[in-house]
Amino acid sequence: MNVLSVEKVAKRYGPRQLFTNISFGLEKGQKMAIVARNGTGKSTLLKCIAGLETVDEGIITFNKGLRIGYLDQSVHMTATHSLVDEMLEQDDPVTNAVRAYEHAVARNVEGDALQHAIDQMTEQNAWDFEAHVQVLLHRFGLRDMEQPVNTLSGGQQKRLAMAKVLIHAPDVLILDEPTNHLDVHMIEQLEDELSVPGLTLLLVTHDRYFLDNVCDEIIEMEFGEFTRFKGNYTYYVEKKAGLDEVRDATQQHLRGLMKSELEWVRKMPRARGTKSKSRLDAFDRIKADATRDFSSDEVKIDVKTERLGGKVIEARNLTKGFGTAETETYKPIVKGFSYSLKRGDRIGIVGPNGIGKSTFLDLLVGKLPPDAGTVSIGDTVILGTFDQRGLQLTEDKRIIDVVRDIAELIPLNKGKTLTASGLLERFLFDKEQQWQYVSTLSGGEKRRLYLCTVLMKNPNVLILDEPTNDLDIPTLNALEDFLVDLDICLLIVSHDRYFMDKLCTKLLVFEGAGKIKEWVGSYTELRERQKYEASKPKEVSVVKVKEEKKPETMVKKLTFAERLELQKIDKEMPKLEAKKAELMDTMAKSAADHHKVMELSLEMDKTVKRLDEITDRWLVLSEKE
Repeated sequence: MNVLSVEKVAKRYGPRQLFTNISFGLEKGQKMAIVARNGTGKSTLLKCIAGLETVDEGIITFNKGLRIGYLDQSVHMTATHSLVDEMLEQDDPVTNAVRAYEHAVARNVEGDALQHAIDQMTEQNAWDFEAHVQVLLHRFGLRDMEQPVNTLSGGQQKRLAMAKVLIHAPDVLILDEPTNHLDVHMIEQLEDELSVPGLTLLLVTHDRYFLDNVCDEIIEMEFGEFTRFKGNYTYYVEKKAGLDEVRDATQQHLRGLMKSELEWVRKMPRARGTKSKSRLDAFDRIKADATRDFSSDEVKIDVKTERLGGKVIEARNLTKGFGTAETETYKPIVKGFSYSLKRGDRIGIVGPNGIGKSTFLDLLVGKLPPDAGTVSIGDTVILGTFDQRGLQLTEDKRIIDVVRDIAELIPLNKGKTLTASGLLERFLFDKEQQWQYVSTLSGGEKRRLYLCTVLMKNPNVLILDEPTNDLDIPTLNALEDFLVDLDICLLIVSHDRYFMDKLCTKLLVFEGAGKIKEWVGSYTELRERQKYEASKPKEVSVVKVKEEKKPETMVKKLTFAERLELQKIDKEMPKLEAKKAELMDTMAKSAADHHKVMELSLEMDKTVKRLDEITDRWLVLSEKE
């Protein structure tokens, strides 16, 4: 039974007809994604379904009593109130009690004020809900309840918005590009959250691995039609290829039939009987189907790249941080880093949000000065930088003027040239749309225009900072195909695992505290390795340093009792590590039971304390062994 029904809806935006005559249903527990090109109205359709916009025609209906959760593609929080106020903005007794209690705890309130907050929690029976809030925020990496939301990073704001949608357990989730600005760990967390059975989901995303791991049905918007594919993204790609072949073969057959029928039409006498009229009508239908245009416009990327010399970018003992050590706010981004980029390098830069990846790129291209060390760029280098902030225009401009401000004629390979208008057509901006203002474009179309302005400068070193955000899948495929065989140097910051796997041969992994490690292999292989390392019980390793021999009288050896103690500790440590991991997992699964969470927390404290004690003792005994 459908929980959502969309019947013959249509929507126009200014002069553009976004979609028309769209109908589909969403069943309880189904996880459906809409796939289409930028500018076809995917985001607008989701807003109409969520009730934020109205359709021009048609009907959208939900079953009565359903809770609907909606996440917008763009999250911009400018308010100065705290994270907990944003998370718990709903005005009801339970939410108000939890909000007041969280403020009291975060601000270290004592005495009657704290007791009053606790009494209100008990009176409203709000402890279970408070535990749910804590677990959800913990999963999304949000710790500081009092932090003003306008100081959160883009990734933190997106995580907060996602947690805010999930907090009241909606029956139907409508998500527009939920993975944008999230790091890979958070994306994997979100995949786990959304993959639970019974959750009903409708989303738009360009993340192909996410589509594979979460969705069980794909709807494609193409040629003004909705086509449903009962499977994940891989299934959709395979079946679509098959359908395209069948459609092309059918059209070829119809063209042959139309040709033979056309000869009859030309020869038939003017006096037409009933049978002749019927045959003519059939001919008109065959002609309409045979001549229907199924050609799909594709982004055509073909720009000239200048020859790149041996030296590209060299960093020597590069160090950069923010804050001051005196105030204990110093945050190192990179520390003593040396590296030499070579021609043909395809390097991905990965790490959690806020660790300094974009700052690192700014250091390499000279936008930021280092605290210490040097960066030198080769004489033949022509940089092309795709910034995650997108197009920065001082005023609204027409699309054609944005490109003409850079060049009117663009050199291509083999001595060919292309006009600014011709280049825009290759990036799917037709002549009529080129005279529209940039402000009329969708988020994905703006990103596509920005990509056009970067590539038309003919770079031989391309630096891409989150290039996949908001780009549609066909544009991503075209960009990947263009870059795969291009003889240039690539530096990419992205959390899109598919994009990174296809383009990068090695990675620079940001580990925090200024440490950067090189990984040779794919992003997926790195994530598998990291998960494997995280799942192993932690072991204390001691590096034995060869020392000069000391007189025997100075050497302290283990007594028999100490040796037995050390053996006992060696057996106990792995058990405690395993118990700690088990407790963390149980706490996450028991979020709804506040009392059980409290009991588990006490047991966790005892386990961690005991583990610290025996670790310290192990180190002491090991030195004497």
